[in-house]
Order: sequence, then C-alpha cells, then structure tokens
Amino acid sequence: MNRHKFLARGAAVSTAAALLLGVAGMAMADQNHGDQDVDVNVGITEVVDGGVLAMSVAGTATALTEDGSTPAVRQFKGTLPTVTVTDTRSPDEIPPGAGWYVLGTSTDFAGGAGQPAISASHLGWAPRVIDGGESGQVTEGDRVDTSMDSGSNAVGLVDQELLALTQNSGAIASEGQWTANADLFLRTPATVAPGNYVAKLTLSLFE
Repeated sequence: MNRHKFLARGAAVSTAAALLLGVAGMAMADQNHGDQDVDVNVGITEVVDGGVLAMSVAGTATALTEDGSTPAVRQFKGTLPTVTVTDTRSPDEIPPGAGWYVLGTSTDFAGGAGQPAISASHLGWAPRVIDGGESGQVTEGDRVDTSMDSGSNAVGLVDQELLALTQNSGAIASEGQWTANADLFLRTPATVAPGNYVAKLTLSLFE
C-alpha cells in the first residue's frame, strides 16, 4: 500500500464517564410485621437518533524502553495501546461510498530537565490490525520509518499517518467493531542527551 495523506472532513468522538451511586441502608425495627414486594418496571425504547461511529483507546500512556541500540543509534521500542473502532449504525444510515480511517501524529519529545527536544521525525510505527472483521475489509496503514532511516517513508510521525482504514463503511457496519495497534520505535543519535522525555501521540477517527 502506498503512503496515505488525508484531508479531515469530519470526526466522530466518543467519551465515557463512570458514575458511582451509593445506597445507604436504613436502620430497621427489631420486630418485622411482614414484607411487601414491589415490582420495578422499565420500558427502554429504541434509540431514534440512530447509531454512531466512535473510537476508543485502551490506555492513555505507553512507555518506550531501550532495545536494539548500536554504537551509532539509540533505539527504544513500545506498543501503541489497542485502538477500537465501533460502528452501531445500520447500513442505511451510512452515506454511499463512505469509509472511515484512523490517523496518528506525534508532538516532539520534550526533555523533562530542559534537555533539547527530540523531533517527532525520530518516532516511527508499524501498524497492525488485530481484528479486521470477517470480511477482512479493514486494513492497516504502511510502516512509517524515522528520519534516522532511509527510504521514501522515513519521515516519522510528524504529519498525520494512517493506522487503519476501510473504504466501505456500509458493507462492514454489521460487524460492529474492529481493533488495531502499532509497534512504536524511537531512534536517535548515540549522542542524545540522557534524561526523561515525553511526547503526545494524537489519534483521530475520520469518515
């Protein structure tokens, strides 16, 4: 697959919050004069607004650890937390010819003690579809190498790069859910200043 560049035309964002409900027990009298049951009924109607296309990520942080360094290049590896795309829409709710895609881009790595930043061009990834559905119409993006490497795709995660996509949302909507992640690798010169660094990798879902 050739390297992809996309224009953002729309986005679906899903958020979730947990609400804890506490129930305090009341003191009861010593003598019980009988129990009375109460049936609790609820009617749940169909959602009239239709389904949604949404993305979730299984974690808000990941760590890279040194692995495979050479005398000339320091290398640090890790894994992107699993990304899940969920589509609860019916096929007739999806525009004809629509497809969704997940893109990722990184900031530079900022030094925690004021050391010079490491450009996002030093961070690469190798996307991997974990569950692409029975149809196999969800595919992973190309490997993106770093500026320490050679080749046309040795650019790092400076711009938005493709993690996964489908070109026909309507055909696979019935599958409901798909997952992907990526191997992450940071490559720097051996002379990189020691210390802790942090970058923010932003993932976006578009259709």
